[in-house]
Amino acid sequence: MPMTVQEILDDKAGQGGRTHGVAPGAPVREAVATMVREDIGSVVVLDGGQLVGIVTLRELLRGLDRQGSRLLEAEVREVMNPEPAVVHPEDSADGLRAMMTERHVSHAPVLKGGALVGIVSFHDIARSAVKDVAFENRLLKQYIKNWPQS
Repeated sequence: MPMTVQEILDDKAGQGGRTHGVAPGAPVREAVATMVREDIGSVVVLDGGQLVGIVTLRELLRGLDRQGSRLLEAEVREVMNPEPAVVHPEDSADGLRAMMTERHVSHAPVLKGGALVGIVSFHDIARSAVKDVAFENRLLKQYIKNWPQS
């Protein structure tokens, strides 16, 4: 059975992963401080609990290019991506990987019924894939070990 986005979120939760957000009117400095403190590559932008955008390293670099040293005092809404690529818990991990690769995105918010339930990164996908391959490898080794002798 193919891995789903929900399984990636579950694996991430088991690793202590959380979703961090900032308000659109917050200074970019706050988004950067959160990303540094939590050692993460993105923050979601929430307005009244609703997803309105995302800030990743890409948005920060673009903002730095446009605004230079003034970037840290700018509002998050000035640098955020207001139309992030979103996925749903029931989506397949293969579909998620394909979408992220095609659209060159490193992080995708996960929505269920319009509500934010998490965020997945390319790193989360890789960690889950490695775990899945290791499990399949153990099964194959066990199968070969118990192969009937002729």
